[in-house]
Amino acid sequence: MTRQVSQSPLSARQTKHLNKIEIEELDQEIRNLQKNPKSGEPKKGDLTGIHVHKFKAGKKLFLLAYEFDERELLLVSLGPHENFYRDLKRYIR
Repeated sequence: MTRQVSQSPLSARQTKHLNKIEIEELDQEIRNLQKNPKSGEPKKGDLTGIHVHKFKAGKKLFLLAYEFDERELLLVSLGPHENFYRDLKRYIR
Protein backbone atom coordinates (compact mmCIF):
# COMPACT_ATOMS: atom_id res chain seq x y z
CA MET A 1 0.00 0.00 0.00
CA THR A 2 1.43 3.37 -0.98
CA ARG A 3 1.06 6.41 1.19
CA GLN A 4 -1.22 9.22 0.15
CA VAL A 5 0.69 12.48 -0.39
CA SER A 6 -0.67 15.78 0.89
CA GLN A 7 0.82 19.27 1.15
CA SER A 8 0.71 21.90 3.83
CA PRO A 9 -0.36 25.36 2.64
CA LEU A 10 3.28 26.49 2.98
CA SER A 11 4.55 23.68 0.79
CA ALA A 12 1.89 24.38 -1.84
CA ARG A 13 2.95 28.05 -2.03
CA GLN A 14 6.63 27.12 -2.31
CA THR A 15 5.97 24.58 -5.07
CA LYS A 16 4.35 27.26 -7.24
CA HIS A 17 7.73 29.02 -7.56
CA LEU A 18 9.50 26.01 -9.10
CA ASN A 19 10.22 25.62 -12.79
CA LYS A 20 9.25 22.56 -14.84
CA ILE A 21 12.54 20.67 -14.35
CA GLU A 22 12.48 21.25 -10.59
CA ILE A 23 8.87 20.03 -10.39
CA GLU A 24 9.73 16.84 -12.30
CA GLU A 25 12.65 16.16 -9.95
CA LEU A 26 10.46 16.88 -6.92
CA ASP A 27 7.83 14.43 -8.18
CA GLN A 28 10.48 11.72 -8.53
CA GLU A 29 11.77 12.38 -5.00
CA ILE A 30 8.22 12.22 -3.61
CA ARG A 31 7.67 8.83 -5.28
CA ASN A 32 10.91 7.60 -3.68
CA LEU A 33 9.80 8.91 -0.28
CA GLN A 34 6.44 7.14 -0.59
CA LYS A 35 8.33 3.85 -0.86
CA ASN A 36 10.98 4.61 1.77
CA PRO A 37 10.01 7.56 4.01
CA LYS A 38 12.76 6.80 6.54
CA SER A 39 15.42 7.83 4.00
CA GLY A 40 15.22 11.45 5.19
CA GLU A 41 17.11 12.68 8.21
CA PRO A 42 14.97 12.79 11.39
CA LYS A 43 15.23 16.11 13.24
CA LYS A 44 15.54 16.70 16.96
CA GLY A 45 14.57 19.44 19.38
CA ASP A 46 11.94 21.89 18.12
CA LEU A 47 11.54 19.87 14.91
CA THR A 48 10.93 16.45 16.48
CA GLY A 49 8.77 14.34 14.18
CA ILE A 50 9.96 16.11 11.03
CA HIS A 51 12.24 14.42 8.50
CA VAL A 52 14.29 16.35 5.94
CA HIS A 53 15.30 14.93 2.57
CA LYS A 54 17.97 16.70 0.49
CA PHE A 55 18.01 16.48 -3.30
CA LYS A 56 19.37 18.33 -6.31
CA ALA A 57 17.23 19.72 -9.10
CA GLY A 58 19.43 21.08 -11.84
CA LYS A 59 22.26 22.85 -10.05
CA LYS A 60 20.22 23.75 -6.96
CA LEU A 61 20.13 21.85 -3.68
CA PHE A 62 16.65 21.62 -2.17
CA LEU A 63 15.48 20.50 1.25
CA LEU A 64 12.09 18.85 1.64
CA ALA A 65 10.60 18.66 5.14
CA TYR A 66 7.91 16.06 5.69
CA GLU A 67 6.05 13.96 8.25
CA PHE A 68 4.71 10.48 7.65
CA ASP A 69 2.70 7.65 9.12
CA GLU A 70 1.38 4.36 7.72
CA ARG A 71 -1.17 6.04 5.44
CA GLU A 72 0.06 9.54 4.66
CA LEU A 73 3.12 11.51 3.63
CA LEU A 74 2.65 15.20 4.54
CA LEU A 75 4.96 17.65 2.74
CA VAL A 76 5.55 20.48 5.20
CA SER A 77 8.12 22.74 3.54
CA LEU A 78 10.39 22.94 0.50
CA GLY A 79 13.24 25.26 -0.38
CA PRO A 80 16.95 26.01 -0.51
CA HIS A 81 19.05 25.66 2.63
CA GLU A 82 19.25 29.39 3.31
CA ASN A 83 16.93 30.15 6.27
CA PHE A 84 15.10 26.84 5.69
CA TYR A 85 15.16 25.65 9.30
CA ARG A 86 14.38 29.08 10.72
CA ASP A 87 11.30 29.42 8.51
CA LEU A 88 10.26 25.83 9.22
CA LYS A 89 10.37 26.43 12.99
CA ARG A 90 8.24 29.57 12.60
CA TYR A 91 5.68 27.70 10.52
CA ILE A 92 5.40 24.80 12.98
CA ARG A 93 4.81 27.07 15.99
